[in-house]
Amino acid sequence: MRGPKKGHFRIMSEELRNYDSSTIETLDWYTHIRTRPGMYIGSTGDGSMPDDGLYVLVKEVIDNSIDEYASGFGREIIITVEGRQVTVRDFGRGIPLEKLVDASSKLMTGGKFDSGAFKKSVGLNGIGIKAVNATSVYFQVTAWRDGKWRSATYSKGILEKDESGEGSAEKNGTLVSFIADDEVFHNYSYNMEFIETMVRNYAYLNTGLTLRLNGTAYHSQNGLLDLVNETMVAEPLYPPIHLKGDDIECVITHGDSNGENIASFVNGQNTTQGGTHLAAFREAVAKTVKEHFKKDFEPADIRQSIVGAISIRVNEPGFGNQTKTKLSSKDVRPGLSVRSFIGDFIQEELDNYLHKHPETASIMLKKIQASEKERKAISGIQKNIKEKVKKASLCNKKLRDCRVHYTDTRNPLAEQSSIFITEGDSASGSITKIRDVNTQAVFSLRGKPLNCVQKSEKEVRENEEMLLLKAALNVEEDMDNLRYNKIIIATDADVDGMHIRLLMVSFFLKYYPDLIRQGHVYILQTPLFRVRNKKRSIYCYNEEEKTAAMKELGAGHEITRFKGLGEISPDEFKDFIGEEMRLDPVRLDPDDSIPPLLQFYMGKNTMDRQSFIRQNLRSDLILEIV
Repeated sequence: MRGPKKGHFRIMSEELRNYDSSTIETLDWYTHIRTRPGMYIGSTGDGSMPDDGLYVLVKEVIDNSIDEYASGFGREIIITVEGRQVTVRDFGRGIPLEKLVDASSKLMTGGKFDSGAFKKSVGLNGIGIKAVNATSVYFQVTAWRDGKWRSATYSKGILEKDESGEGSAEKNGTLVSFIADDEVFHNYSYNMEFIETMVRNYAYLNTGLTLRLNGTAYHSQNGLLDLVNETMVAEPLYPPIHLKGDDIECVITHGDSNGENIASFVNGQNTTQGGTHLAAFREAVAKTVKEHFKKDFEPADIRQSIVGAISIRVNEPGFGNQTKTKLSSKDVRPGLSVRSFIGDFIQEELDNYLHKHPETASIMLKKIQASEKERKAISGIQKNIKEKVKKASLCNKKLRDCRVHYTDTRNPLAEQSSIFITEGDSASGSITKIRDVNTQAVFSLRGKPLNCVQKSEKEVRENEEMLLLKAALNVEEDMDNLRYNKIIIATDADVDGMHIRLLMVSFFLKYYPDLIRQGHVYILQTPLFRVRNKKRSIYCYNEEEKTAAMKELGAGHEITRFKGLGEISPDEFKDFIGEEMRLDPVRLDPDDSIPPLLQFYMGKNTMDRQSFIRQNLRSDLILEIV
């Protein structure tokens, strides 16, 4: 047995010798947040994706104002986004003046640790607003209470000014204004569409509250019913069923698209990753419908094409992370589980509704029976598919898997799990060599995949490559089994690459639209140019970046145009799929209807599609279905 190398032993010995009191370090609260921002706000992306930490900052500030409204104080919140500066003004009670600095700059300080001042709040750990403070180059918080005021101004978490006074005519409340730090969020900008969606959801969940975003008012009288009515593209098969109770509200109807489209919320927070409440809701609806019609329907047939929303309020909710996108709480309050709370409510209220509205019950029954009939029509194929998928899962030659999966909920790396769908062996080989084997898997396509719009259901379901892909994703039986948080389509930036992207997006749109709705599908941006001289290389994603690089490097540089991913060496690739990886989310706008999209992108109108590809095949190509 070989012993340790001498050089290695020497280095380890030096490290051990140097381990003393001088190596122990205590960071200031703001330094710790700035050093490990992901612990507090998730991604430090540039604002191009809705789950970037920039929007967590905005949400953290608005959440405090929402909590004031939920406690009965203030009926209006004014939000302004001007360039990089965000300002939120509410008309609640105002932060107690003597605690203004502590509340904005001391971790674990807040008014929400017991259930008194804020009974069912989103933010309970006293961190949120401090995370905004620490990651902002400018942060100011001002509170007004009964004619008195106090204002504190910070930069990167450090207090620069603390002022106070009396005799103010301002209404009680709090104003927070901040500019996120470019050192934390590099070259960032806000996508107003993401903020507008956030504000709309706040309005739906807080009936009677008016939120004004850059002068536009958002207000809802009917809560989640407004949300469902305003986001459905086609007419629902029957009027949405709107059920409300103490600390719970839900809406249920059916449409004509595949999959499920259910929005979920906890204490006014949009839980885009679902959680215990969404699982309980899905289970309760299936169980209640089966018992009402006294038929042993498959839950999948009941939930096929369902559209709805569920919102509950929980005492001291627990979330999977600081970004609060997935509820982990098992109890609504001590002694009452989320499952029982939602299950009992749905069992009674939905069953009563269906008895009182037989016309709605009849339409629902026919829809479920149609879904059942459709499923059984391909049951023979399905049985064959299950066997093939099982075999494919055991020996998937196209998949280079990773060690941590999205289903490993207890692993902190689970949300980082991703799979690259690549074009050809060269690209997959390069990515495979330098990927993070813990969280990044690679699936290699053989040329252009099947056109699922023009091919029959039988052809698509029996296609070996699609079988292998479904086996890799593990979504054939249930979306909850998805093995990767991010499905990344990585193709060449040419006409063929664009065509493959459209084919893959069409496949997900037709068979698994929830993957897109839930934000799991992305397009990988890869550099189009390399500009370098003898000392330095700069990789550029568009013409503007290339021009800037040429200017920066001066005379004597050379330019390489990457025609395909296979031309990029593994050593170069490691810079493009790491922490600075550029991803464009594939998104569905609420106004989009899937069938027309599928016909446009992959139907028989080939000239229109070819024209679309050529017009959108730019050096700064971004594919978005919006």
